[in-house]
Amino acid sequence: MDRRHFIAGAALAPLAARVAHAQSGPLRFVFPFAAGGAGDALTRIVADEVGRALNETAIVEARPGAGGQIGTQAVTNAPADGRTLLLTPIAPVVIHPIVFPQLPYDPFKDLAPVSLVTTFDFALAIHPDTPAKTLAELVAWLKQDPRRGTYGSPGVGNLPHFFGALLAEKIGVPLQHAPYRGSAPALTDLVAGQVPMVITTTSDVTELAKGGRIRILAVSGRERSPFLPDVPTFTEAGVPITGGAWYGLFTRAGSPPEMVARVSRAVMAAMRDPGVKEKVLRLSMVPTGSTPEELGRIQKEDNEAWAPAVKASGFKPS
Repeated sequence: MDRRHFIAGAALAPLAARVAHAQSGPLRFVFPFAAGGAGDALTRIVADEVGRALNETAIVEARPGAGGQIGTQAVTNAPADGRTLLLTPIAPVVIHPIVFPQLPYDPFKDLAPVSLVTTFDFALAIHPDTPAKTLAELVAWLKQDPRRGTYGSPGVGNLPHFFGALLAEKIGVPLQHAPYRGSAPALTDLVAGQVPMVITTTSDVTELAKGGRIRILAVSGRERSPFLPDVPTFTEAGVPITGGAWYGLFTRAGSPPEMVARVSRAVMAAMRDPGVKEKVLRLSMVPTGSTPEELGRIQKEDNEAWAPAVKASGFKPS
């Protein structure tokens, strides 16, 4: 190649790179539940930080429905280029394979782990007008009239759903499950008095409790939540139920390993950044970050650990 053609080619190279980038489009972060809750806020934090680290435009899409399955399936159907990412809690990628025999995706085959993002606990919240200040008082109130025993959750087949089933078994009171399309609409109905109880993440109830709009009776961790230090664990309150959960980032299986690694490194760096950590802690979550291999191991271990409890609940999808 002569010097003139070399110079022309070099001049065109940045243009070609910009065209290729435009054709690939922005990074898409899919949150598989309704917008408005802590999970949605977390997704936006992660999208901003990863986009900045990779010098890419990043957008967030809330794709609610079927307890997280609609958004999850959208990512499994996306191009295998690592540019469509799923930020999800544990249920769609760990619990649903146990529950739903006709699940439209296999999270262990159709998704590639990218990074653990945060960990959190669950909480039982009630309307402040409910005549119960403790879990024991709530149980006594429900036994007086079991028809009161309806609890909302972020969706059918999710861990808060099964916490409710385990709670019913432990206290000897039948509880009716009212699934919502995410935590935000469930808590809206709780605040409005349309549902007497909600089981969801501590991250989604902490600020409402601090504002006096709801009352939290128990949290699911082995120890008290650092965000709700005055709230007992279920075990402390007399009902031996424990277990935490997490948010993780996944992409379509078969995506280029170098792209997965780049995003994973960006997430780990973000979760170590003091400014980002402060934002995440305000959501009542603990920032983590991990390698893809670590998230894959956690996903499989939790699937094995939760299988007996989920099956023992007797839940069958309709």
